[in-house]
Amino acid sequence: MASEETSLSALESLMTEFFHSCTTNERKREIEELLNNFAQQTGAWRHCLFFLSNTRNEYVMMYSLTVFESMVNKMWLGVASQDKMEIRSCLPKLLLAQHKAMPYFIRNKLCKVIVDIGRQDWPMFYHDFFTNQLQLIQSPALASLGLVLLKTTSEELACPREDLSVARKEELRKLLLEQVPTVLGLLTGILETYWDKHNIIASTPPPSPTSGENELVGSLLQGSQFSKLQPVTALDSDSQQLCCLVLECLAHLFSWIPLSTSITPTLLASIFHFARFGCDLRTKDKTGSFISSSSNGQQGVGTLAPTSNGGGRTLQLSGDGNKVDRARLGVLAMTCVNELVSKNCVPLDFEEYLLRMFQQTFFLLQRLTRENNAHTVKSRLQELDESYLEKFTDFLQLFVSVHLRRIESSPQFPIVEFLSLLFKYTFNQPNHEGYFACLDIWSVFLDFLTTKIKSRLAERESVLNRYKDALVLLLREVLNRIQFRYNQAHLEELDDETLDDDKQTEWQRYLRQSLEVVAKVMELLPSHAFSILYPVLQENLDVYLGLQQYIVTSGTTRRLNITAENDCRRLHCSLRDLSSLLQAVGRLSEYFIGDVFAARFNDALAVVERLVEVTCYGSQISLYDLETAVPSVLKPDLIDVHAQALAALQAYAHWLAQFYGEVHRQDNQSQNQRFNHLITSAIDASSPLITAKVPEKLLLSACHLLVSVTSTVRPVFLITLPAVQNIFNLITESQTRRLPQEAHMLVCRALSNMLLLPWPNLPESEQQWLTRSSNHGSLLSALTRDYCSLRGTANLPQRRSDLDGMKSVLQQTLPVLRDIVDSISGESTKSRQICYQSLQESVQVSLSLFSVFIQQPDVTDEMLSFFLTLFQALRVQMGVPFTGQIIHTFLSMFTREQLAASILQEGSAGCRVVQKFMKILQVVVQEPGQAFKPFLPSILSLCMEQVYPIVAERSSPDVKAEMFELLYQVLHQNWRYFFKTSVLASVQKAAVEDTMENEAQFTAAMQAFGQSFLQPDIHIFKQNLCYLESLNSKHKLYHRKLFRTSMLFHFINVLLQVLLNKSHDLLQEEITLAVYNMASVDFDAFYAAFMPEFLNGCQGVDANQRGVLARNFKLERDLPSFTQSVQRLVNDLRYYRLCNSSLPTGTVKL
Repeated sequence: MASEETSLSALESLMTEFFHSCTTNERKREIEELLNNFAQQTGAWRHCLFFLSNTRNEYVMMYSLTVFESMVNKMWLGVASQDKMEIRSCLPKLLLAQHKAMPYFIRNKLCKVIVDIGRQDWPMFYHDFFTNQLQLIQSPALASLGLVLLKTTSEELACPREDLSVARKEELRKLLLEQVPTVLGLLTGILETYWDKHNIIASTPPPSPTSGENELVGSLLQGSQFSKLQPVTALDSDSQQLCCLVLECLAHLFSWIPLSTSITPTLLASIFHFARFGCDLRTKDKTGSFISSSSNGQQGVGTLAPTSNGGGRTLQLSGDGNKVDRARLGVLAMTCVNELVSKNCVPLDFEEYLLRMFQQTFFLLQRLTRENNAHTVKSRLQELDESYLEKFTDFLQLFVSVHLRRIESSPQFPIVEFLSLLFKYTFNQPNHEGYFACLDIWSVFLDFLTTKIKSRLAERESVLNRYKDALVLLLREVLNRIQFRYNQAHLEELDDETLDDDKQTEWQRYLRQSLEVVAKVMELLPSHAFSILYPVLQENLDVYLGLQQYIVTSGTTRRLNITAENDCRRLHCSLRDLSSLLQAVGRLSEYFIGDVFAARFNDALAVVERLVEVTCYGSQISLYDLETAVPSVLKPDLIDVHAQALAALQAYAHWLAQFYGEVHRQDNQSQNQRFNHLITSAIDASSPLITAKVPEKLLLSACHLLVSVTSTVRPVFLITLPAVQNIFNLITESQTRRLPQEAHMLVCRALSNMLLLPWPNLPESEQQWLTRSSNHGSLLSALTRDYCSLRGTANLPQRRSDLDGMKSVLQQTLPVLRDIVDSISGESTKSRQICYQSLQESVQVSLSLFSVFIQQPDVTDEMLSFFLTLFQALRVQMGVPFTGQIIHTFLSMFTREQLAASILQEGSAGCRVVQKFMKILQVVVQEPGQAFKPFLPSILSLCMEQVYPIVAERSSPDVKAEMFELLYQVLHQNWRYFFKTSVLASVQKAAVEDTMENEAQFTAAMQAFGQSFLQPDIHIFKQNLCYLESLNSKHKLYHRKLFRTSMLFHFINVLLQVLLNKSHDLLQEEITLAVYNMASVDFDAFYAAFMPEFLNGCQGVDANQRGVLARNFKLERDLPSFTQSVQRLVNDLRYYRLCNSSLPTGTVKL
């Protein structure tokens, strides 16, 4: 005894020293080694049991429990049965004796160790493990301890980690499921007892201003106890803690037990009783933080008085703390409800329970959104606990997305009244995140309605009539919420500068989500939506169009003569609202085209004419150029409105294209004039803005509009418009470099489109290709004048300054040419022919300059980007000889040394150059026919002999990904380069032997794929696994003799080892499917030859365990059974290795 007390004293001083702030890291390592050595001793657990019983030092207690935990989880198989029996007896006794004095985290750790023992030994050797818990739960004084054990049991046994065999996992789950009805019955009893004990159900309240709602609830719940509810009275702190624990247990149980009649109506009612606690208003403490207490009895923040042992068992809660604890009850109850509602698979006999749950939640929603003299709905929600509101919103999301289709048509659920309450709940949210979440719920509901109507067109009118009022109300309110006129205080809180992960500001996200809801309502109720939106737009447009009268000119300056602070503020709000409404109008453009074009023509025409008027007005009086009283606010507002008007008009390009088609089809002169006026005006509005003097935001909007008109509408007369001629002259003069690069590219694309894209509604003979080809050649020669002049200097020795000048010209010209080519890549052959004719000289120049800049990766990157676009879009027009010349040039330039220098600088321009070169080769090898087949040996040699050795042992993810895709394309598109199969054999599907060619290169490629599965990069692993599976599905790769006889088992072995090592766990399904597809080539050989060989080669298991593993791997041939067998093999093999590695030396295994 004395020696144990000495050891305890030494351990206490060691632990105190270890955690002291002055202890050095070196000393900590020494102490750690000492403690580890002590824990490894046989019988160390006896000392730890003594320590636990006789110390108050928390560090010592935690260390002792860690020794027990390690022993139970890693060495339990090798512990003598007498010792196990003693441990199973001593630890629960210790828990019962000392749980009140222990800190909560020590108590929880001890519970975890006891549950870990149960995980190993229940029910065979620890038969009273679960019955002990049930007895504790039924004992009022020990119920909370029993609940902590129960929750830990649910966490550790229902979904155990991999340190158990599959058979044991299945046994534990079955045993637990057998106990579920008993457990749920006990937990229901506790909740009911505490609810009834506090006399919460009272007589019917007297009539109130909300009595109409109460009547609705009464009829809805048909005599439920909810129809007789008084405000909730407080539970004492012990009762609150116990009920919190019960609800935590239920939440975890509901996460894994199936929906069944074990979850009784009484239990559901009890949970909803406690969900009401969240509806009570919260109270802040003096410091502004909210007081919360843990369900496990630990101290929360704030007013809990510390106890002498730090255990937090005796809670001294103030009235404020009570309020927060009550809110926590509500949060936990809603967590339980959400666990149930999140399950999509609902048995028929549970659907009635679901309906009952939703009815009860309907009551809670009424309670949350009820107004009275003391509180508005908004102030009520602001005062509620944030976590409770989040849980409640989660519930509504789950209800609408998962279960609405089940409940919506039920006469027992008042869906329209529910939407009315959801409306109040949505538009009284206390913060933006809550509002966004509610908008998402409405979006899901609108999608549900749209899908329902599309699947039952006959019922369209009846469905819409049912919901029309709700949708119109929703639309009006969402539109009000995006307007400063109605919602200035909230909108000014939104950040419009910081970009989030989606590259949008908080304001942009707010507007986008709101406009998505507006668009979905528009799809369902187009005429109603338009009649609501258009007058609001008109009102703000009138303000904007009326600004002209306030412009004062003095000398060369023009000023907006609105100076009063209040007038400036009102103008600012009106302009911001106009900008938002213009975006709304643009978002709705898709609902005026297609089948509904004629029906909604007049509405769309009114919008487009108004947009044309506004854009012309803005450009004519140059509002962006005015001096204003508050330049930092009003000037950006004016620019933004002008830019959004252009963008909204651009959104109607598809409507204009359809209008153009109808004009041609009907040959209607008045409509033709109307269309011509719209297009001419749109170009007149854009043209003055295409200059470097205009703010870039406005300039780019004008350029994008021009591009859309030229690419989507394509009017014949466009090229003849004076405004277009002006733009053409502007862009082909030498000073056009003054335009920013992006704007310059867009304008060049628009001008090229005008000349290259076929005119709609006209036959080939009227396309005027000859004239347009000549004009396009002139345009390109003007754009590339400086670039083509570099050709003569390509072979001359260059001074540094000359090279920099050449580089500048090249980097300005090639992006423009690349963009022009890219924009016509999907167009007709004629368009691509003309484009290539105009580009020929520039392509030749680029090829001759390639060798000059081969050592400058940033320039080479630009040149290869251009060639890649050429290959993707114009390879047919370029012809085989010239394409071959380009490929030959590239292959000769990229030497092993050049590639190594580029690849080794990961993420650099050099790396990007190699990637683009690989992409070009991918395009080449995918070309059908024999033209490029002569390059295959060189391409394979480049991959396997030059690139692969450099990247094989390095991460180089970008180059590696492109190289493997190139290898895949070589194999997939050129299969006959490796496997010659006669046509007759293909037709007869005869099992003839493959005629193999280029075997060495094929083998090298397969080895490269195999090697990639041994490396940690999960993206390359997934990509290459997909490539192998694709080659198998398209070319029967796994069935080919060479693969089947010399590679198949190696690949299966590697993939199984990856599963065992858990290095690529995210790809379990994909790996298992690939193993199945490989094994299915010859199941007999797999089971008879591979499996025994694989198991014999497995380290860390004995012969008996190998036998068990072999027997458990069923000889199944269907995918689901095979998958189960693989998962079982991997789990059990890891389990056996874990067990064997933790056994003491010399242990006899039975």
